[in-house]
Amino acid sequence: MSQDFRQTSLSYRDAGVDIDAGARLVERIKPLAAATARPGVIAGLGGFGALFELPLAEYRQPILVSGTDGVGTKLKLAIELGRHDSIGIDLVAMCANDILVSGAEPLFFLDYYATGRLDVEVAASVIAGIARGCELAGCALTGGETAEMPGLYSDGDYDLAGFCVGIAEKAELILPERVAPRDVLLGIRSSGPHSNGYSLIRKVIEVSGADSAGTLAQRLSQDLDGASLGDRLLAPTRIYVRSVLPLTRALPVHALAHITGGGLTENLPRVLPHGTRAHVDLDTWRPSPIFDWIQNEGGISNAEMLRTFNCGVGMIVCVAPNDVQIALERLQTAGEEAWVLGHIESSEGEPEVIYRGGSMNA
Repeated sequence: MSQDFRQTSLSYRDAGVDIDAGARLVERIKPLAAATARPGVIAGLGGFGALFELPLAEYRQPILVSGTDGVGTKLKLAIELGRHDSIGIDLVAMCANDILVSGAEPLFFLDYYATGRLDVEVAASVIAGIARGCELAGCALTGGETAEMPGLYSDGDYDLAGFCVGIAEKAELILPERVAPRDVLLGIRSSGPHSNGYSLIRKVIEVSGADSAGTLAQRLSQDLDGASLGDRLLAPTRIYVRSVLPLTRALPVHALAHITGGGLTENLPRVLPHGTRAHVDLDTWRPSPIFDWIQNEGGISNAEMLRTFNCGVGMIVCVAPNDVQIALERLQTAGEEAWVLGHIESSEGEPEVIYRGGSMNA
């Protein structure tokens, strides 16, 4: 290296990157990751790559299924309210629920945490939530990346991304060609808006009466059916792996749809074959109070609600008519609130959703 005779010697810390804080964070999260270990994990945190041995002996034709996602602008609301303990659950849920749709068992998860200045306490709280999400999804937290990038993020801001890998038997993959007319759609209750539509939610907060006075935390402390508005909005995304994956092993599930961005209107057609359409009966369930609040305060139409939010339906299961009762019983025994949501019909052209009834607000 060249000799520098300047009087001032700069360090990485002077540039805004605290290597020591990063090392402290790794030590904080090692036991969190270790608690998520499952068969297949070979090495702990700290290496250049996460090592996982595939359970090939359990499969004839194993297929790897992967998914990646973030938590959208729900993260902005969590940062503004200073509540970082459950946003990591959202991160895992968005990825694990997506690969579950193919009938895959989640194996391992990696996260990416980026910030302008590393706050070890905040980061540890976020990653504790990620570890909790991994426990709920039955996958191992095998690694991740923490990036401190001063100048790119404002103080206090951070961003999250996740990556999940699962495995499925090729012959048992849940693909659209399984779906047939007369199949029945079962809805499974969501825990709230999950991690979608929060740009609209934040706009509703801005224009609604909740924005009249006080700090954001004070405005979102108002009671909404026994819990604060903030609690309702930050309720973590429900992870359906432990209830739905056993169902796919017990009976022939024809399709699964994770209701994320795009709502029921956009997500359900993604798992239907050409020449079919879904009929959804809006009178079969009542959206939870948080969706009433969003719709009423924002003056949002039913159509916009249904193509933006899950509206209380976090996952949809499609089964043959003869399997409806056993599917409902298994889901309810597993702790889910499930009901008959609609059915599949023949149609011309691309898949679509047709709504009947109208219990939602006009």
